[in-house]
Amino acid sequence: MDGGKFLFQLLKIVFGFICGLLASGLFLAWGLFRAAHPEQDPVAFATMVGTGLVGASVIGAASLVPASILIGVAELARLRGLVFHVAAGGGIAFLLWTLGAPQEAGNIRPGSVVVLAAGFFAGAVYWLIAGRTSGSWRNDALPGPDGNPD
Repeated sequence: MDGGKFLFQLLKIVFGFICGLLASGLFLAWGLFRAAHPEQDPVAFATMVGTGLVGASVIGAASLVPASILIGVAELARLRGLVFHVAAGGGIAFLLWTLGAPQEAGNIRPGSVVVLAAGFFAGAVYWLIAGRTSGSWRNDALPGPDGNPD
């Protein structure tokens, strides 16, 4: 294990998680307010940004444990694929969304598609920052196509 790479990856994980939360919170707030350009309606735009920041903190508090588990799995198994991280973000979002009030059997809660989209967006943002290099800190890196370790 390379300590410097490990520390750098931990910093990227934290920064990527926070950016993913901000992206999903702002995505949900933008869909709620549909604010125009800041010059046209600055109050609505400021409200949207404030709601997005608060939403991101609520999402972060609710998703910290499942996201930490999936990030740990991705790091240990070197899962660097975009599909895994996007699916993980959507899965966490849908899991948290369905933990609310019970619905009639066979029906999904209204807004589930929007919540899934926000989770997919958060997973993609996380992948851009930290997921692409999952497990790169390990010395026992798998050999690449040319036979050299990654």
